[in-house]
Amino acid sequence: MPHFQVPGPQGRTVRHSVARHLTSIGSATECHLVLQSPEVEPTHCTLLHDNGRFLLESSQRSAVFYVRGKKTRSHDLRHGDVVVIGGIELVFSTVDDSMQPTDSAPPPVEAAPIDVMGRLVEFSEVLLRPGELDKVLSELIDQIVALTRASKGFLVLAEDGQQEYQIRVARNLDRQPVDDPSELLSDNIIREVITSRQAHIISDAYSDTRFQSSLSVINLKLCSVMCVPLLARGELLGIIYVGNDNVRDLFRAPQLETLKIFAAQAALIIKNAKLLNELRHESAELAERLENFKFGEIIGACPQMIEVYNRVEKVAGTDITVLITGETGTGKELIAREVHVRSPRQRGPFITVNCGAIPENLIESELFGHMKGSFTGAIANQIGKFQAADKGTIFLDEVGELPLQLQVKLLRVLQERQIQRVGDAKTMPIDVRVVAATNRELAEEVKGGRFREDLFFRLNVIGVELPPLRERGDDVVLIARYLAKRYAKEYGRDLDPAKAFAPSAIHAMMKFGWPGNIRQLENHIKKALVLAEGPQITARDLDLDAPEGLKSDDHEILPLTEARELWQREYINRVLARNDGNRTKTARDLGVDPRTIFRHLEKEGKDGS
Repeated sequence: MPHFQVPGPQGRTVRHSVARHLTSIGSATECHLVLQSPEVEPTHCTLLHDNGRFLLESSQRSAVFYVRGKKTRSHDLRHGDVVVIGGIELVFSTVDDSMQPTDSAPPPVEAAPIDVMGRLVEFSEVLLRPGELDKVLSELIDQIVALTRASKGFLVLAEDGQQEYQIRVARNLDRQPVDDPSELLSDNIIREVITSRQAHIISDAYSDTRFQSSLSVINLKLCSVMCVPLLARGELLGIIYVGNDNVRDLFRAPQLETLKIFAAQAALIIKNAKLLNELRHESAELAERLENFKFGEIIGACPQMIEVYNRVEKVAGTDITVLITGETGTGKELIAREVHVRSPRQRGPFITVNCGAIPENLIESELFGHMKGSFTGAIANQIGKFQAADKGTIFLDEVGELPLQLQVKLLRVLQERQIQRVGDAKTMPIDVRVVAATNRELAEEVKGGRFREDLFFRLNVIGVELPPLRERGDDVVLIARYLAKRYAKEYGRDLDPAKAFAPSAIHAMMKFGWPGNIRQLENHIKKALVLAEGPQITARDLDLDAPEGLKSDDHEILPLTEARELWQREYINRVLARNDGNRTKTARDLGVDPRTIFRHLEKEGKDGS
């Protein structure tokens, strides 16, 4: 058998048999013949054995060697040639001298199973390390090229429904990027694998009848090629392509099976990376949408809230008294804060007084202050909330709860811009803007004699009415995702806001009446974050299995066509809400043309944004 005589340890000679079509020689451990010398490149040269010819070629311009004392980069070896590589002398022989002692047995033609398993374990360890996807994929191709002894390897990812592809990684035997990789691939071979979704091993592409008319195969003069599809749950993600342009019949069936195993690993990595990137994109998109739909600390984009924002913007720059009305839990204090923050008084104090939470006998002192000794327990002079809010804003929450005798004093403060502390004979001027809020119908309270009409008109110079959550459409989902993101870390949950809620939860939230409005929604979400066991919050976790008012006899019997259309419209709206109004993603989820969603939105009278 042809072989090299190589200097071994302790001056002994080691014989390395040439048993392959292509033998790699270099300092890298992946090479068939390893030469330990600092002057030897990782893959210094290759020996091509073809029909009795032994062609020794440099793998790169700088990797020269000497044959019989002459410097060269390519040489047809003959029996007895002396080759010097990096100072190491090798003697080439075509005669198998069975009497010559050997220190190592000829390596098998195919990679040993233990080598395959070792590389698979090594690659699996790489997968477990945090890092960039491109580095992991490059390591994958390096392992495959070294294992199959190919001269180059490529990772090709399918795009646009597998009609187009992109070369993601291109590496050679030296673990270096390949220049102009698109010029080294056969489009026809790639198309064959993408179309059939089957692994192919091609011993001599140049002579293969399937590719005799392929210009890429003819121009490249391709020899051995292996090509394996990357499949994940039936989805074609791309292919792995390895080849050698000099040696025919380089690859065998066992190597193809090995490549399939690595391809299965790679497909899982790529699929998970795509899902992760999609989640990150959706999270970024959600964060952007939330930012666009935020007005200070307020979340919402329904027409009623846009009208509220516009009104706040207009009145904030003035000192006009504002009355905010709306049900409990609609966010009246947040609106009051926005009036203050967007006003010239933003650097001044913002003082909140809950008029319904202070005992009637203390509320006057709380608002206006008191003098020492003015009543039992008044052991020192005390300023009131109005004085504390000087040069700023005072927010009178639940102003409808004020007793009638105090309404008179509040009216005087609004008219004269002066306060008088309890037990004090003199008044003092104040510079305060008043913003009030109530969940009562003050006009009805006036009619019932429970609220002074003149005070009502003083407070209601500009009115801002907040809509209840049940009338705000998709805002409930936006607010829920914002709250889930806000409280997830506090309650030890790792949730992606874009995927935090299961479809059942979204549907239940959209159907529920929310009598307690945002405050009630917040409480339900906190409870769900504590009790939910799955990766997503469900309707059961939110304790919304039976939405309020939803009964089986609430619906009249409709013709089947009408009922089907009604159900379809409702289902599209639910998916749109789940996707935050993203029409393209909704069309993709439902498997329909985006124009179907556009037409649906036109019928619904929405703009689809």
